[in-house]
Amino acid sequence: MAVRLKDIAQDLGLSTVTVSKVLRNNPDISDRTRALVLKRMQELNYRPNMLARGLASGKSFTVGLVVPDLVHPFFGELAKSLGGTLRESGRALIIASSEEDPEIEQQEIRTLLTRGIDVLIVASCQPHPSQEDLTGDAATPILFVDRNLPLSTYFVGTDDVMAGKMATAHLIETGKRRIAHLGGQETSPSLGRLEGYRAALVEAGLEVREDYVVTRARFEEAGDSAGYQAMQELLAREPRPDAVFCYNDLSAIGAMKAALEAGLRIPGDIAFVGCGNLRYAEYLKVPLSSIDHSTQHMGEIAAKLAIELATTPGLAARSVLLEPTLVVRQSSFAG
Repeated sequence: MAVRLKDIAQDLGLSTVTVSKVLRNNPDISDRTRALVLKRMQELNYRPNMLARGLASGKSFTVGLVVPDLVHPFFGELAKSLGGTLRESGRALIIASSEEDPEIEQQEIRTLLTRGIDVLIVASCQPHPSQEDLTGDAATPILFVDRNLPLSTYFVGTDDVMAGKMATAHLIETGKRRIAHLGGQETSPSLGRLEGYRAALVEAGLEVREDYVVTRARFEEAGDSAGYQAMQELLAREPRPDAVFCYNDLSAIGAMKAALEAGLRIPGDIAFVGCGNLRYAEYLKVPLSSIDHSTQHMGEIAAKLAIELATTPGLAARSVLLEPTLVVRQSSFAG
């Protein structure tokens, strides 16, 4: 026979209301009582009836996530972190990919909304949508991650302007003066990183050459091949750049491949800094310097904010910008 909530309550001499509050992670339960209930649940292998719980509360205890590309390591790691934190609160994550296509994004959002998700989390591939554009008249709270929008109420992401400044300033400090940028298009991370790149050059009194900025769409989906092709354009510039700040690590990997095939030494002839600090960046033929934007921490914070949105109607607007850090490796510094 399946273990019921009231069985646990009777075992411990508690009310079913108290045990239910522990299950809902209600803050007015003491740590001692919470520990006793959770221990007994584990001993009895208790599994809550989520359908009944949802019917009683009007909640589905699910959160929807739509990202541009699930194959990209950044979004995969973000989804993993989100799911882990939500799991701890008894919630499930439903994941969908827009494939960098606005129509597919809208279709996936509609599908998630029909499932009755409590909160929608989106890294939108659309440059300027409003919440109404994405969810229509649905009352479901929406949280934007990684890619911010001017009218967004809730956002968790990286300070991309700081990321661009940090990467470019590092290249300047190593003695590079002809610094190029391989950038994305239209999304807030690409615009922020480009702004930071330009600001660092201006602060150092260096020329901001527009022909040293090469942009591509869909860098998440085809970053390495797009970076390779864009780098071939940069290699044809006169004079050739002696350093490149790349929108993400995949584009940097493709760009370094093009430079090596051209017979250039990294970082002697040309240096590179990526963005994302992918787990395998240090194991490349030339280990890649990169901006780390704390993907795991971003997922944890986004999950906690999603839980607040699911439980607190009318939550005040909130924007969380994580401070990036620079991880220096051989691609930019030979010392």
